[in-house]
Amino acid sequence: MTSFGVFVDLGGIDGLLHITDISWGRINHPEEVLKLDDRIQVVILDYDDLKKRISLGLKQLTSHPWDNLTADIEEGTHVTGKVVSVADYGAFIEIKPGVEGLVHVSEMSWSSHLRNPSEYLKVGDEVKALVLSLDRSEHKMSLGIKQLTQDPWIDIENKYSLGSKHSGIVKNLTSYGLFLELEEGIDGLVHVSDLSWNKKIKHPSEFTKKGDKLDVVVLEVDKDNRRLSLGHKQLEENPWETFETIFSIGSIHEGTVMSVNDKGATIQMQYGVEAFAPSRHIKKADNKTMVDDETLEFEVIEFSKDAKRIIVSHTNIWKGAERATKDAENTSKDKARKTATKVVKKINQTSEKSTFGELDALTALRAQFEKQEKVVAKDKADKAVAVKVEAAAAKASEEAAAEKKEKATKADSSSAATLKSLSGVGPAMEKRMNALGVNSVDDLKALTEDKIASMVAEDAKISADQWNKWIEESNSL
Repeated sequence: MTSFGVFVDLGGIDGLLHITDISWGRINHPEEVLKLDDRIQVVILDYDDLKKRISLGLKQLTSHPWDNLTADIEEGTHVTGKVVSVADYGAFIEIKPGVEGLVHVSEMSWSSHLRNPSEYLKVGDEVKALVLSLDRSEHKMSLGIKQLTQDPWIDIENKYSLGSKHSGIVKNLTSYGLFLELEEGIDGLVHVSDLSWNKKIKHPSEFTKKGDKLDVVVLEVDKDNRRLSLGHKQLEENPWETFETIFSIGSIHEGTVMSVNDKGATIQMQYGVEAFAPSRHIKKADNKTMVDDETLEFEVIEFSKDAKRIIVSHTNIWKGAERATKDAENTSKDKARKTATKVVKKINQTSEKSTFGELDALTALRAQFEKQEKVVAKDKADKAVAVKVEAAAAKASEEAAAEKKEKATKADSSSAATLKSLSGVGPAMEKRMNALGVNSVDDLKALTEDKIASMVAEDAKISADQWNKWIEESNSL
């Protein structure tokens, strides 16, 4: 007896009874039906005189089960059977010994997320099914399990009406959005642009992950194509209606640099709004480029409510001050020239010949004009000196701050550590940590896994790994 069949002694000659010819039903091993030394009747199926092989059959002594299939089993009837095999494309259900039907994976559940039949059925399960098609001559039967329940899309427009609010489980993430399962057989797409009003999310993984629960609003229902469009940000009012009045063009606001690249810088503005400063607008008065976590003033140079875009400039602020000073100087010079021109014109109109007194007046006027130009030149020189002094003072302040920071780093380890002493924590990151209730290193050390998970849900830009790294670093301070 072997796994593939049994050898039968026919009286000095052995014949092979293959496992598939033992029973009309499926068996995993011949020992399920036969045992050694059993005396059985068989049918000779094939004889090969050259190879001295004889093929035997046992099941052929009885009629094929499909020939005895009762007439009450037909398309549309309900049947009960046992799962005897599971493949990538479906599962075979044995209705009667030797009579099997195939349940294709697409006929197991109304859910579009079922990809592997083994997720739904396993060998030995007893299931109920509906006969979808039956071919007695070909011994083929197609079964369906999902048809035993009502198609959830039949009443979709009433259950999931436009504007209604629901909760679902994130089943899949793509570059353009995420698929949310509201119930078995009903899922919808939340486009990446419908996740947040304020944050520019490039991939849904920045906002959520598979298995998370998400609240949504129904935006569109397409019953014919079985599609639902869902939105998460629509649970709140559009804040850009208000932002339009706050971030008006020309207004100046304080912002924190989030990141800098060749194209420009991403700036965190008030109310969690992100703005963008093109590369030509991020240069500072000292000719240095802004860096991450730096807080500066920015002027709004473009606002689009529909595109949810704010373009800002830091360079415009200090260049505007320079232009104002230069304009004031030019105005003073123009005024002096106009005054001189008027006087000369008046003298020429009064008399064709100049008297000594008039010449004295012209000489005095010219002297006055030259004196005024000298005053303007002196003011300009004084301002240039003031700018240099201010730059020198700023440089000295930076050097003092650097020296102070270096001394603080080398200070006794027993001195109190601050959040800013941690890697990657600047003013902006400290504000974000404070907003989450972490105001000191002691607060950081006291964090639990549950608290970290709660804070990550509130501010996804700081990951759980980052919190744990800070905790480890604070313990070594």
